[in-house]
Amino acid sequence: MKAVRLDAVGELFLKEVERPKPGPGDLLVRVEASGICGTDRHLLKGEFPSKPPVTLGHEFCGIVEEIGPGVQGLRVGMRVTGDPNIVCGRCVHCQNGRINLCRNLTAIGIHRDGGLADYVIVPQQQAHELPLSLKASHGAFCEPIACCLHGIDIADIQPGSSVIVLGGGVIGLITVQLARLAGASRVVLSTRQAVKRELAERVGATASIDPTQGDFIANVTGPDGLLPGGADVVIECAGVAETVEQSFRLARPGGTVVILGVMAQGEKVAVEPFDILFRELKVFGSFINPFTHRRAAELVASGALKLDELISREVRLEEVPAIIARPAGPGEVKILFVP
Repeated sequence: MKAVRLDAVGELFLKEVERPKPGPGDLLVRVEASGICGTDRHLLKGEFPSKPPVTLGHEFCGIVEEIGPGVQGLRVGMRVTGDPNIVCGRCVHCQNGRINLCRNLTAIGIHRDGGLADYVIVPQQQAHELPLSLKASHGAFCEPIACCLHGIDIADIQPGSSVIVLGGGVIGLITVQLARLAGASRVVLSTRQAVKRELAERVGATASIDPTQGDFIANVTGPDGLLPGGADVVIECAGVAETVEQSFRLARPGGTVVILGVMAQGEKVAVEPFDILFRELKVFGSFINPFTHRRAAELVASGALKLDELISREVRLEEVPAIIARPAGPGEVKILFVP
């Protein structure tokens, strides 16, 4: 079969590899759709820990083609989405219910072969059923939605809350929709790209703003701003130093800041602890998807989210290495490998 292989930092190739066989408790899944993620670009650059050589692809869905010994409750022919994050269940964090902090965490598409391939092995406990009537391309959104759901859970958005989302990529645009579903009455998205601002308002943002125009902070938090006094909740989804630093200044006193975007490992930002103290801000990180992948699958199946609008284009597997090797293009949201 064909697979997109990260052989080492900076070395990404399409290769012919042996089709895997499912072991005990495993499923062999024929990939129907797999998303290209910003994390894949970090992996290529060595900015996110991985274990090459490995097949990339942690956002995928497909059809079960073969089951290994001992598999229960799953059958050949069903469509599944794979939760890529595999935990040990034994360490102190797993025992305390903080499975995303597992000391022995491994991930499909990062530490073990993933879904940017014709086939992928999925342990049965990581598989969640999707209806066959669903668009396969929608199933590939379950993983990023699951990560956003965790951020929304942490943010504890209350009905009537005000929210500002920083970043107009797929995480930001999903977060806008989830914030509205959580009951936020005002959701503002900040991004430099006009096409993404327009898209944000189509999928649920009550307003959008260009952070490069005028005094950005005043335009949001000032007396005549979009969210006078600041937002109840600020969710950083861009993963860049500038927006992380902005997030603290955009929160109202007593507000909540959630860092959901992924910055390169080792990058630093300037933070003023006195400001966090004096305004009693609540600051949280949000890492992956503890206990949210099932909910994401149910949300996708329900049709409650606008996902077609987030698909920039569908590509062949042969195109994937070059796409990962370059930065995301203007207006690009989500590119999917679809066989």
